[in-house]
Amino acid sequence: MENNKLTPEQKAAAVIVSLGAEKASKIYKHLSESEIEKLTIEVAKLGHVSPEQTEDVLDEFYKTCLTQKVVTDGGMEYARAVLEKAFGESTAQTLLEKLAKSMKTRPFEFIRKSSAKNLLSFLQHERPQMIALVLSYAEAEQAATVISELPKEKRIKVVESVAKMESASPDAIKIVETTLKKRFENILTTDYTTIGGIDYIADVMNHMDRGNEKYIFDELGKDNMELADTIRKKMFVFEDIVSMDNRSIQRFIRECDIKDIVYALKGSEENIKELIFANVSTRMAESIRSDLEITVNVRLRDVEEAQQRIVAVIRRLEEAGELIIVKGGKDEIIV
Repeated sequence: MENNKLTPEQKAAAVIVSLGAEKASKIYKHLSESEIEKLTIEVAKLGHVSPEQTEDVLDEFYKTCLTQKVVTDGGMEYARAVLEKAFGESTAQTLLEKLAKSMKTRPFEFIRKSSAKNLLSFLQHERPQMIALVLSYAEAEQAATVISELPKEKRIKVVESVAKMESASPDAIKIVETTLKKRFENILTTDYTTIGGIDYIADVMNHMDRGNEKYIFDELGKDNMELADTIRKKMFVFEDIVSMDNRSIQRFIRECDIKDIVYALKGSEENIKELIFANVSTRMAESIRSDLEITVNVRLRDVEEAQQRIVAVIRRLEEAGELIIVKGGKDEIIV
């Protein structure tokens, strides 16, 4: 095998083999179970690696480690100066670009590879604020499953905490790392990261079953109706009508003011306009097209308000069971 033909996984295996069992075991202590499994498999099937290949891989590994260290010690500009002096401008640029890509990885990466059941097992006894912080780094579907299984009182507090969360500092992440160090990997971050918030918890709620969704909104609304309404409004936006079936689209159109439809379509993509036209009579489609042509200088606020009124109609009809909104791929439709 030529070095440039080795996959990243094979290169990692080559590094482990070259280090020897004692040193390799020290690296294994910092890996997750899934990473250990993958790496061990790659080591087992690596086959013959020539001395030249090993030297090239170790050289790349050394440069990567050095790049990480100088960036951590002195920042990107300091790292650039050190690397350019050591390896030249071209190599330094390549190393920094590779590191920049890896640094974009969000903290808690291993959480998104864990099952919701495992997440629940080590989070369920934590404080709501701690659970909210961790779930803000999880996938929305994972977070929805965990929240659904929490005790009812804690469920509401976690939703509220996630919704109110805006950013987490390195210190906050370090606290989590210290508290959950036996079960968490390295979760240090170098800057402030936007997490949680209204949009995120709305996405979580979109993945939740109807029963839990209703319970959470009912309970949250008792103490914080404004927050509950804000989350609810974010859960289904006007553009989401593209996921609705024709019968449901026809149903909500009958309930909407024609002026709202015209204003809503004024700020919409062509695919949404065509979807509406396809679900109204020819005469009504011509009327809407005509109104769209003569309706000019419309304020964005008016467009958004019209779209929100239509969304309110859709949610009302859905709650009454008169149309269907497919949520998070979880609803099963029986024809």
